[in-house]
Order: sequence, then structure tokens, then C-alpha cells
Amino acid sequence: MNIKAYVAEDEQVQLKDLQLKDVGPDELLVRIVGSGLCHTDLGVLHQDTPTPTPIVLGHEGAGIVEQTGSAVTDFEEGDHVVVSFNYCGKCENCLNGVPSACENFFAANFGVSMEESDSKIADGEEKVARLFGQSSLATHCISNVRNTVKIEDKDVDLALLGPLACGIQTGAGTVLNKLKPGIGDAIVIFGCGSVGLSAVMGAKLANCKTIIAADVHENRLEMAKEFGATHVINSKEEDPVESVKSITNGGAHFAIEASGVSPVVLQAIRSVRPLGTIALVGVAGNLDFHIHDELIPTNKTMVGVVEGQAIPKLFIPELISQYKAGKFPFDKLIKKYDMDELDKAIEDMESGETLKPVIEFS
Repeated sequence: MNIKAYVAEDEQVQLKDLQLKDVGPDELLVRIVGSGLCHTDLGVLHQDTPTPTPIVLGHEGAGIVEQTGSAVTDFEEGDHVVVSFNYCGKCENCLNGVPSACENFFAANFGVSMEESDSKIADGEEKVARLFGQSSLATHCISNVRNTVKIEDKDVDLALLGPLACGIQTGAGTVLNKLKPGIGDAIVIFGCGSVGLSAVMGAKLANCKTIIAADVHENRLEMAKEFGATHVINSKEEDPVESVKSITNGGAHFAIEASGVSPVVLQAIRSVRPLGTIALVGVAGNLDFHIHDELIPTNKTMVGVVEGQAIPKLFIPELISQYKAGKFPFDKLIKKYDMDELDKAIEDMESGETLKPVIEFS
């Protein structure tokens, strides 16, 4: 079938007319209603994250099932769905219920080469790569039943739900699925973009006693307070490490680094108390630090977390339930853009004017 999709190549992105192949036995054809724009998309656009090109962007899609494959039994036409990250479903980690740690995660989501890509997208005779096994910055995408989440409640604005597939799931899931803080614990979140603010909301859901948000933008810190932060730190105006230690009488139990700024990783390490845990979710680069002095005598743990260590089919419906109960107001992060406004959405996201753009497809 013919579709319109945003294609990235040579660090340029344009809306193009493409062709989508037929669905396979365990696949779904999804008409996209809205797709979130994530820094991962920009990383692929600029090839900071290497992928085959040309490639259709998008991995935070929400839409309506229009066709099901011959072996599909859990979905039917008309279902509302969110399309999340891809995974093989066969490796040891997938079978142990941790699909975000899939041993084939990079190949399944970013591809290894155009020759090995499982893309269902073509530009005439030319093959076009697919992102996260879906590529949802398009009028339609094909997804697998594995990475598609049915949304039973059709009263929720479907266009809002795409970002639950990655960024929002990552922030909230890192708190609720990986760190699992207790009600008396203190947590500090470095970086209050959409991922960090989702972590603040997750910490509020976990009933953390002390929730500290650190950033360099006052407007984001104000949002953090609205989402449940008990304390905020402007890292341009005060030493965040000393401030966290003062607030918590020695250091937080947990820290999340969501800024992707390498020196901030060291601040996160130094902000937790002995036996504290630091979760890294931001895409930071190289950092030199003394492993023994920073981690070993204090028994600190530093972990990387992908996609909030979530099982999307379980976690996304739970987040929607909390949203409907007024306890997870992620919609306040989102600004909608028309289908032809991707350039404006990218500009606004890079400038910080918009935390989480969603492109609506008509």
C-alpha cells in the first residue's frame, strides 16, 4: 500500500511517498494517529546512533489496527494500540521476562545492515530501513504482535499515548521497575526533560519521601515541582552534590542520570549515600573517574537501564490507568504538531520549548 513517511538520509529528513509491503502472519498494519518525537530519532537522523539509511524515523507510535496477519489471535481490526520497542522473544533475557535486555536488541531496533534489515518499506525499487521494528513517523506502519500493546480504553486520546512507548516508559519504569525505592527513600533525578520528569512522576507514584529534581532550566524545575518533586536544584546556581547531601542528610538512596551530559554522571555518583544506586538512562559519552574512590569503599552500584526495564504490554496499560486516576499527568509534557510540522517540532524540542512533541497524522 502507499503511505507517507518521514525518511532520514544524509542528516536530512523529508516526508515522502513510500510503499508498505503486505503484513506477515504475526504482524499488524497500524494506521498511525500520533507519533512522539524522541532524541533517539534525532540520534538516528544525525547518525550518532548508526543505522542503515535511508530509514523511516519514529518509534513512539499510537494508532488503530487496520489489518491482522493470518496467525494473529490477540488483535483485531479497530483495536487501539501503542507500538513500542522491538525484541526477539527467543533469547534468554526475553524468555526470563526482560525484553528490554534482549540479546538482539540493537539489531532488532536499529538494524545491522540494509541487507539484513527486515524492513517492510520500499521507495520504488529501493529498500528503506525500519526503526524499532515499526517506523511510526508515518501514516501507517507494520508492527509485530510482540511489540504492539492493545489499549482497551478507547476513551483516552490516542494521539497522546505514543510517547508511553519509549521516553515516558523509560523514566517512570526506571523508578518503578528497576530501582523500586521504598516509601522512606530519597531519590534525585538529574535532567528534567520528558524522561527525567517521567521519573519524577514515577517517584511520586512510588511514594518516595524525598524527590529531588536537578536541572539548569527554571521552567523545567517548576514542572518538576508540579509533578511531585519535594525539592529542586538549579545546577547553574548551586552545587547539586552538596545540595543533595544537605537535603538528605548525607546523600540520596537513588539517583537517575537523564541529562545525557557526561560530567553530570559523576554528580549523580557523588550524590548518593553508601549503598546507593545510580541508574544511567541518558545517552552520555566518555567520562574519566576513579572507579575505586567513587564506587568501591562506599558499596555504590551503577547500572544502565533501557526502556525502564518494562514489559510494555503490562506497563503501558498501568501507566494509562494511573493517568486516568489523575496520578500520572504525562499529558502536560506533550505538544501536538500537524503532519507537515516535523521541522518545527524538532526545532522546538532542541531549543527546549517543547518537552515531548507528538506528530499527528490525518
